[in-house]
Amino acid sequence: MTTDTSEGWDAVAKTFMAIRSEVGANVVRCWAMDAFPPSTAILDLGCGSGMPIAQALVGEGFAVWGIDASPSLIAAYRSNFPDMPALCEPVQNSAFFGRRFAGVVAIGLMFLLGEADQDRLLAKVAKALEPGGRFLFSAPHQRCEWRDSLTGRMSRSLGVEAYAARLQGCGLVLADRLTDEGQNHYYDAAKPG
Repeated sequence: MTTDTSEGWDAVAKTFMAIRSEVGANVVRCWAMDAFPPSTAILDLGCGSGMPIAQALVGEGFAVWGIDASPSLIAAYRSNFPDMPALCEPVQNSAFFGRRFAGVVAIGLMFLLGEADQDRLLAKVAKALEPGGRFLFSAPHQRCEWRDSLTGRMSRSLGVEAYAARLQGCGLVLADRLTDEGQNHYYDAAKPG
């Protein structure tokens, strides 16, 4: 018996790609353009097929490095962005290409992880960020739990206060909070430079 390291996402990859909308792409695009010069390397955790987040970043001249645990989604990412590095592995186990990044995004990923994995991922991202680097992730502003509509697995947001405290504990500062056209919430964390 094999373990599904994608936690159900590979089984629903085709459906996910078919229904993934452009919601959030403009928030990520504007965040990156405000924070970094073009050609900056940005790590996309839980990149999926790259549509629409990596697409928005690549379209503005950023170099996007993608990681996703779903073989089907990372295959689509590689097809969509053949010149961008990509790894098929769970972010929890990833060495993040063995390098540091000025920017890291995790859109639609953080709340899919258990609380302990969220804590570990925040610490890993803090170590992977260059001084002055930025981390943008999405999660509801309130503490809540729900079942993911595609995988049926539990999702959980730790809420604004918990994320701010955990970021601070990792040496990051919650610099801003953003909201997209679908009323999804984003946390913009900065690593002091």
